[in-house]
Amino acid sequence: MADTADVVIIGGGIIGLSIAYQTARRSNLNVVLCEKGAGIGEGSTGYSSAITRQRYTHESMVRIARDGNRVFRNWGDFTGLKNPGARLNEIGVVWMTGEPGDQLEQEASHLRSLEVDAVVIGPDELAERFPSLDPCLEPLDLTGEVDHECKPGNAFLYERDAGYFDSTSGAHDLVEASRREGVQVRFSTEVTNVRTTGGRIAGVDLKDGSSIDTPIVINAAGPWCMRINAMLDYDPGWELVPTRVQVVHRSLPPLSGPLPVVGDGSSGIYFRPDANGQSVIVGSLLEKDEEEEVDPDHYSNNAERAFIEEKILGLHHRIPELESRGKLGGIAGLYTFNRVDVHAILGKTPIEGYLISNGFTGHGLKESPMVGSMMAQLITGERASYDTDVDISFLSVDRDPIAVATKNVLA
Repeated sequence: MADTADVVIIGGGIIGLSIAYQTARRSNLNVVLCEKGAGIGEGSTGYSSAITRQRYTHESMVRIARDGNRVFRNWGDFTGLKNPGARLNEIGVVWMTGEPGDQLEQEASHLRSLEVDAVVIGPDELAERFPSLDPCLEPLDLTGEVDHECKPGNAFLYERDAGYFDSTSGAHDLVEASRREGVQVRFSTEVTNVRTTGGRIAGVDLKDGSSIDTPIVINAAGPWCMRINAMLDYDPGWELVPTRVQVVHRSLPPLSGPLPVVGDGSSGIYFRPDANGQSVIVGSLLEKDEEEEVDPDHYSNNAERAFIEEKILGLHHRIPELESRGKLGGIAGLYTFNRVDVHAILGKTPIEGYLISNGFTGHGLKESPMVGSMMAQLITGERASYDTDVDISFLSVDRDPIAVATKNVLA
């Protein structure tokens, strides 16, 4: 005899867990979350750089990230945990991307109108706050073959209320909070089939031979999302591909000042401190580094030497006092790249009872609290005090593609 549930969520990353927790918190629905991995953070969540910037091209995305940041800032209240493992490291984000000062002032003013604490600072204030950072904005030849002559910039956008969040600890917290609210969080539970009857969802079959009857299935399977869609012969109409993304890490000796999160347009990297300032992680802002489509079950999770050397060159340019020694390494994780417009697709599909939450293109951690709230509202019809005012239609499956200048993680 099959188990029964009101809602089955496929995928136990930060997105699936947020949906599960927020659905259970505002309803009496029986929610079961199925995660094929043996533990927390085996998919995209465990590899996330977890930067909580709020600077986006579109106002609705700014609001989603802003409202998510408020949740991270009040994580204990949100989860109801007395001693949560995760917290927001509110160290600020400095954008060193070369836009003219008047353009940055206009953008900062717009962000402040949306209740984001953004200002423009010059090289003197940059040096006072973050003396380790070189203010050069001259593009850097990352091959090392062209001599570089630094040209300091005169304006930088500074998000003072952003930083980074511990994604894996946050997922642990959500598992605890979800179970407290009655969610069955099941690890090592792989869905092998999604069943329908009369054109609507009827249940799921599991790898161990058991099944769960349910009227609602939510696909939050991250890089495996199209496999779930294929079980229903469903094509969402978006090119969603599992993409390998590399990140460098190295030890960080004491510097002359603190480091914020930095988005560095001159060398196409971002970086942030990690491990209580004992190390730094470096990733790419370049489209060319988000093009490797892979089998999510079979890929190399080690960063390539050429990638490491290229990004470390950019890091040393931005932090000149950083000695050219120290422990170097790198990892590669996955996220689902929406190659059409690099934004997520959420909500109902033409199959009654089948909902999806896919295609986050590296934005999933930032968006997860508000994605969870939008999906939970869709299921329960109930609002909560921390919900965003952005309607789910902005990211709906049947929307038109969102106009973006570049199809990369900064869209």
